[in-house]
Amino acid sequence: MTDKNENAMDKLKGKGKEATGKVTGDRRKEAEGKSDQAKAKADDAVSGAADRAKGVKDSLTDDDGR
Repeated sequence: MTDKNENAMDKLKGKGKEATGKVTGDRRKEAEGKSDQAKAKADDAVSGAADRAKGVKDSLTDDDGR
């Protein structure tokens, strides 16, 4: 799992690649940018699910960790 800052940078980098690909007509670069953005979005979703699962676990355990 990656942190939120890294995912944000990956999204931004992906948008840049996509835009560059559109301007230059490089479909491969455009697709690579879209792929980078999708990967970052998926990592965000996994991270969010893990955080929610930890919250549920924490709410179900006693104060002393049992």
